[in-house]
Amino acid sequence: MRLLFLAVLRRHTGNAITAQRVRDHLEAAGHVCILKNALDFESPSEISNFIKAESLEAAMALHLYRGGRLLPGHGIPFGIIFGGTDLNEDVKQGEKNKVMGKVLEEARFAVAFTESMKETAQRQWVDPVFTREVKAKVKRTPGVRLIGEMAREDLHAVVKNCFAVVNSSVSEGMSAAILEAMDLEVPVLARNIPGNAAVVKHGVTGLLFSDPQEFVLLAKRLGGDPALEKQIVANGREYVRMYHSWQVERNTYGHLVRMLEGSSED
Repeated sequence: MRLLFLAVLRRHTGNAITAQRVRDHLEAAGHVCILKNALDFESPSEISNFIKAESLEAAMALHLYRGGRLLPGHGIPFGIIFGGTDLNEDVKQGEKNKVMGKVLEEARFAVAFTESMKETAQRQWVDPVFTREVKAKVKRTPGVRLIGEMAREDLHAVVKNCFAVVNSSVSEGMSAAILEAMDLEVPVLARNIPGNAAVVKHGVTGLLFSDPQEFVLLAKRLGGDPALEKQIVANGREYVRMYHSWQVERNTYGHLVRMLEGSSED
């Protein structure tokens, strides 16, 4: 793959050394990596012309603002690597902060060199206003606790000790939480939206609700009907085994990649 890599390349600086190291990694993996100084480009249009002239297929940038701001809108996928200036300085400036947020929305991935950098970025951009609203609402709601991220093994242990797993999302593709609950033999109550209804068959592999009142009724029904709970658990477990097998998924992706290899030879 032909890649553009943007960074501020002042000689003998940490940025330049890091960029060269990353470029070496990419080229060792068989890619063509064109490393360019972000300061050499004055506008996105210059980047666009360069991408076309060099037949570039993807891009990366070191620093979310200094390099990343030049990459959106060119029709090629890109990723960014956070720099200290991003999170220590640029984030404090309103306009730069807004630009960096937009870059992150389009980036395919973002790399942070330390856990503290990752946590700072998450606090700044995982929608802080909404996060504050959720935390405030939870504090005012009796019986509801907000638990942060945890290791998968710990999460599964918690789920196994729960009466049920609730998915109240208003939009879903395919909920991994629902599938994990079924696999762990825990009943599922999910909002009746297309993504959830594609996985949960009401009364068979789980229960679907459309509003808070229906959720309360179904939760009480589930809690008072051990036979229904047992049936839902068994059906959910069997559904996951039949349609979401880890081994079948692995085999399928392996087959798809072999198809790509075959087409590249043609």
